[in-house]
Amino acid sequence: MVKWTDFERATIKDIFSKMDYETVGPAALSRCLIVYPWTQRYFGNFGNLYNAAAIIGNPLVAKHGTTIIRDLERGVKNMDNMKETYAELSVLHSEKLRVDPDNFGLISNCLTIVLAAQMGKAFTGEVQAAFQKFLAVVIAALGKQYH
Repeated sequence: MVKWTDFERATIKDIFSKMDYETVGPAALSRCLIVYPWTQRYFGNFGNLYNAAAIIGNPLVAKHGTTIIRDLERGVKNMDNMKETYAELSVLHSEKLRVDPDNFGLISNCLTIVLAAQMGKAFTGEVQAAFQKFLAVVIAALGKQYH
């Protein structure tokens, strides 16, 4: 079980309370698909992903990016029970979609970059540490089915 400090809990809740899901999610997923083009193989049914402009303008990418942030919000609400919170998604990604679990780290890196750009100076080292700890716990929970 993960030990969360009061600062970490408050910081994570604050980040998500101020986050524009419809902006951050699509920007993070688009960045991931552009920077790590091999991740596009999991989105073959999303249509045109041939270049950065097509990815950024793709409504299915935008919708799924928002879905990712909404799924992360579930973790914010269940920080003491992440494995159970993400058990179903872990099974889906490992057994049905067969997503390489390394991709969870790639999207989390892109999300961190997008969030840092949005928050500016408020994204201090301490805030980043709390956010990345949160993402690491989510990634571990999503990867549980792979082990």
